[in-house]
Amino acid sequence: MGAAPGIAGSHRPEQQGCFLALNDFEVEWFVRMNNTGGPVDVWEVHGIEADDLVLSPEGLHYFPGTIAAAQLRLVRRDVPPART
Repeated sequence: MGAAPGIAGSHRPEQQGCFLALNDFEVEWFVRMNNTGGPVDVWEVHGIEADDLVLSPEGLHYFPGTIAAAQLRLVRRDVPPART
């Protein structure tokens, strides 16, 4: 995470890994949850199977490891925060 806050505005990881959406509904949920005050990007991850993910106590899936840059593809850039 570095110095940047997480999408929910947190300053430390909720889990030791990276949350991943398994379907379009979850992608949109994460985008709507954006609490950083600015736009977010949506990335597609290759080379990780659903069986590689861990279910968090909050009911969200995460990959408990590092995802290499070569496994990522930008699919949406600068998605604005949802208006409430």
